[in-house]
Amino acid sequence: MPPAQNQNLDYADFDRSDITVRATRLDDAAAITEIMNLPGVRHGTLRQPFQSVEKTRKFIESASPNDITVLAEWRGRIIGNAGLHRKVGRQLHAASLGIGIHDDFAGKGVGSVLLSALIDAADNWHDIRRIELSVFTDNTAGIHLYEKFGFQHEGILRQYAFRNGEYVDAYMMARLRG
Repeated sequence: MPPAQNQNLDYADFDRSDITVRATRLDDAAAITEIMNLPGVRHGTLRQPFQSVEKTRKFIESASPNDITVLAEWRGRIIGNAGLHRKVGRQLHAASLGIGIHDDFAGKGVGSVLLSALIDAADNWHDIRRIELSVFTDNTAGIHLYEKFGFQHEGILRQYAFRNGEYVDAYMMARLRG
């Protein structure tokens, strides 16, 4: 049985080459919920505080067959999740990106591992030409990650979300293949 998500592990020997990227399963709902409810993750996403495992489970169940959802696992512990959610109709060539990294593993390359896997799937297996996302303007680590993978700023979404008692702005960013 994998270690409990909140079990203290020795991160001193963490090496991102030990990360396994795999598809999301329904039985991952509790671990994903734990990550998404962490203060650092929640601060960088539109996630509401105190989300339930049931809500996460319903989100996983409602995924389209065209969505690509993956997890980063280290020593049996889920430390990040990400997904590309394909659009429909005349936007079938595009997908929106969402990503969350466990607070204890932020800044250790987990986002790069997940984003690399998703971009490979988008470019080489799903013919997704446009990946788009929104990122809060104060999320410098996220912005740096996206720029590293070729995402460009397309605009500012003013007063995009209510967070910590105030309205905050976000950038709209996208990566175009070819």
